[in-house]
Amino acid sequence: MFLHQHPYKPFIPRDATKLIIGTLPPPRFTIGEFKPGDVDFCYGSRDGYLWQIIDRMFNLNLDFETTTHAVQQRKDFLKSYKIGICDIVESAERANIDASDLGMHNIVCRDIIHQLNENPSIETILFMGGNSKNGPEYLFRKQLKIKQIKLSVVSSEVPRQHEFQLNGRNIQTVSLTSPSGAANRAVGAISEYKELKKKHPNFNTIDFRVLQYKTYFK
Repeated sequence: MFLHQHPYKPFIPRDATKLIIGTLPPPRFTIGEFKPGDVDFCYGSRDGYLWQIIDRMFNLNLDFETTTHAVQQRKDFLKSYKIGICDIVESAERANIDASDLGMHNIVCRDIIHQLNENPSIETILFMGGNSKNGPEYLFRKQLKIKQIKLSVVSSEVPRQHEFQLNGRNIQTVSLTSPSGAANRAVGAISEYKELKKKHPNFNTIDFRVLQYKTYFK
């Protein structure tokens, strides 16, 4: 079994109001084997779209290369816009060395409730995926259940929105369409995407995510 260890500590600016939560970067990040175009930071895989989406939304002109400058660009953005990143999985074992959430076994999670208590300015959680098995929302729900904290539905439309109370704070959650390329098939099945594709033949799955993410990142 391959021990898939998260290579990055949580990155949460002191005044963060939003918190990005996913699972793990691809296994090659754990062992430090990067491909051209990878960035040695959270969501740095060249095969993922999060930083491409952010780059387009905020007109950042980010570098996509394995350099310290590219890493610093991303940290500077997160600080400026008061956004933190704390993926929920600390480690997991895998029989197959891939990035599938379903392929994770013996999952060790980070305590997100603790992170929220340590960072009282956080108002919104941005899940990089939904409630499918071993996804970020799925694993977070387990933590809430243990703490007997109720997650209430705000909107069941995609992207689904919930809220919960933590020590008198109201915290919103949004389950965004995953920025992983593996989610492209699911995006293609969304009725809103189909309608936009009909109207604009060049419209693609990254364009759809940019439109969806804008509301919650800005």
